[in-house]
Amino acid sequence: MKEKILKALRGSRGFISGQQLCEMLGVSRTAVWKHIRQLQSEGYEIEAVTNRGYRLVGSPDILASREVESYLTSQWIGRPILYFSSTDSTNLAAKRLGEDGEKEGALVIADEQTAGRGRSGRRWETPAGANIAMTLLLRPKIAADRISMITLVMGMAVAQAVRSLYDLPAMIKWPNDIVIGSRKLCGILTEMSAELTGSGSAQPKVNYIVIGTGINANQREFPEELREKATSLIMELRHPVDRAKLIAQVMQLFEEYYSLFAGTQDMTPLRDSYNAMLVNTGREIRVLEPGKEYEGTAEGINDRGELMIRLPDGQLRAVYAGEVSVRGIYGEYV
Repeated sequence: MKEKILKALRGSRGFISGQQLCEMLGVSRTAVWKHIRQLQSEGYEIEAVTNRGYRLVGSPDILASREVESYLTSQWIGRPILYFSSTDSTNLAAKRLGEDGEKEGALVIADEQTAGRGRSGRRWETPAGANIAMTLLLRPKIAADRISMITLVMGMAVAQAVRSLYDLPAMIKWPNDIVIGSRKLCGILTEMSAELTGSGSAQPKVNYIVIGTGINANQREFPEELREKATSLIMELRHPVDRAKLIAQVMQLFEEYYSLFAGTQDMTPLRDSYNAMLVNTGREIRVLEPGKEYEGTAEGINDRGELMIRLPDGQLRAVYAGEVSVRGIYGEYV
């Protein structure tokens, strides 16, 4: 009920009367007043004026389910929300839910991660009350070799959400980072549960995937070894951001982009928009693959989400896997 009241208050441009809330929610005025008082006790600044009603003035920076749900406009992405004040890893928590049969679209959010991981097993710090650590559970009916493209879809959603809410020049570093200038703002880690079907198919059956997304939101400083490589929204804007609102915006955009992706099962409908936000384009990069490395110039992604690289001899090569470092981003090479 409280999330419904918050959604109604946020949807109103001014005051909304107690009677309107009663009619919208199908409860008594006493019930409305009771929930309003509870919200006020939890830190929500709700102005109450006789003959005018209620108006939301301010909100605490919390990631409780009701706070995020009050902002959500997506139809099924981010529903339900499972919130933890602290957990080892939102990806691990989402995997446990996936094994237990939780439905597609469920979103795990934690205010603190004690064992978060990034790509290649790197540690991802999520101090309490500062950043966003969330993992989305999906059960896509697509081939396993196409799953990696969903990471690109989430990258688009995060970059566009930051651009639209804060007018910051967020860019995508293929395949799983969001950067502002030369510093990392967000990392994405997609993991898959799959099994061989025994039918002779070369492709395993995908049971579920989890897409972990860590966004540096209100972290004011970083360890010395990360100060030249990492940034946060509060450092860029010089004021804190509403983490719940940002999560809801990412979910809305991901739902929109994922619907387009699912229609073709590739990046065809999203490729041009993705390339427009791709920081790699036109830059010299170094590709690190098992047993070898080489350099070239990035020319954007193709329909399968592979990074197209122009080699020094003029050949064009598609990169599907491997570590990609970008000259000029996070230093000369990462």
